[in-house]
Amino acid sequence: MFYKSTRNELLQVTSAEAIAQGISKEGGLFIPCEIPKISKKELKSLTDLSYVDVAAYVLKKYLTDFTDDEIAKCVNGAYAGTFDTENVVTYADLEGLGYIMELWHGPTCAFKDVALQILPYLLTTSVKKVGIDKEVVILVATSGDTGKAALEGFKDVEGTKIMVFYPEDGVSAMQKLQMVTQEGGNVSVCAIKGNFDDAQTGVKKIFTDPEVAQKLADNGLMFSSANSINWGRLLPQIVYYVYSYTNLVKEGKITFGDKINIVVPTGNFGNILAAYYAKRMGVPIKTLICASNANNVLTDFINTGVYDRNRQFYTTISPSMDILISSNLERLIYHLRGSDKIVSKLYADLAKTGKFEVCKSVKSRLEKSFFADFSDDEETMETIKEAYDKYSYTIDTHTAVAYSVYNKYVAKTGDSTPTVIASTASPYKFSASVLEALDKNVTGLDEFGLTEELHAVSKMPIPKSLSELSGKPVRFSGSIEKQDMQDYIFGILNIK
Repeated sequence: MFYKSTRNELLQVTSAEAIAQGISKEGGLFIPCEIPKISKKELKSLTDLSYVDVAAYVLKKYLTDFTDDEIAKCVNGAYAGTFDTENVVTYADLEGLGYIMELWHGPTCAFKDVALQILPYLLTTSVKKVGIDKEVVILVATSGDTGKAALEGFKDVEGTKIMVFYPEDGVSAMQKLQMVTQEGGNVSVCAIKGNFDDAQTGVKKIFTDPEVAQKLADNGLMFSSANSINWGRLLPQIVYYVYSYTNLVKEGKITFGDKINIVVPTGNFGNILAAYYAKRMGVPIKTLICASNANNVLTDFINTGVYDRNRQFYTTISPSMDILISSNLERLIYHLRGSDKIVSKLYADLAKTGKFEVCKSVKSRLEKSFFADFSDDEETMETIKEAYDKYSYTIDTHTAVAYSVYNKYVAKTGDSTPTVIASTASPYKFSASVLEALDKNVTGLDEFGLTEELHAVSKMPIPKSLSELSGKPVRFSGSIEKQDMQDYIFGILNIK
């Protein structure tokens, strides 16, 4: 299988080349030239397999230049003993609501762990296969969870350095603490004065600057990415949608062949795009329900065909979704339109005017696969309380957005199709907001006091990785202007 760029379809590379580069030189994103299929017979055969085995099966479909042994080493290295549950993800069956797919049982308590525990294995294997002898510098922009998950995945990985940029006022206190106390000799964390879109735009600009790339090359270095713009980050996320279907069949929740809906809280569009790939592969998925917070640029796009980031930016209680430039949407538009020239024009318009509009055929295809709505902070808080009161189940502020939007979907459509709701983070990462939603007094409590209070209320075990943050020294402090990101990178790398 080969991969092409969304902005240059004549360029074709192997999966190893796509993962090593992270992003195409002209700024496009790598996508498979053909989306592989899983037949009904194949899908049924997966129902008795473990998560690790399903992961190896799905990855083999896309990484045809990897050997079976290489894939096995990547999968086992990432998932064996790394998560606090045997099969990486677990499910809560909330009768009358749906199946909550808990994706946050990894070392940083967020869904990003599922992909970012395996990406270092995929990347280092890819670099060797391609014959690159440079040290790889991983650049990451984060709205909260990607940063810590990437840092944890790449810490002290030989032949790599990793730098994470986050908006100084755009992450939760626990997310910030996770990043600024990060251990590892090859890691660096920097706050910027701006929002996530500023960080993401800055990283992408530096990433695609040929003069910067040449300076790195002169110093024996090269860039790659751990954001979901890197195919190696997005691919592992397809696995848990395939596994969710086979697991529901195995547990007798659905009959093989039944369709399911998928609800995903998303800002950068990567997590729900992975579900779209699973659907295109042959998993019986009826509707992909795209849940946004008050930064509802994706809601408007799916419902109108117009993408317009010229709007107020909201800092919400679901900060990992506080995004107005959704990078992975570019991949979907290419798949729906099939033209690098169209994609290039649309994204040139976005850069110039802050908006673009897709044609009627693309809008029609969007409507066939997706439903979109949003939940503001007040609705999100109400939903956390509802889940707790109805089901004695505690959810975080992002999962609550998904739950809220799913309720709206059912109210609008009456659809009773079995549904999987992606739960993307532990509630302990957003203790203050969750406790406030549950009408608990949080006055005077620090982050660890909040954690103890949430434990008393929820009866959920406190993740060890979060409790161990207490007393850890802060290694990274201060912030920089967004225009100074390149200077910061050169300073860390000792490049003049």
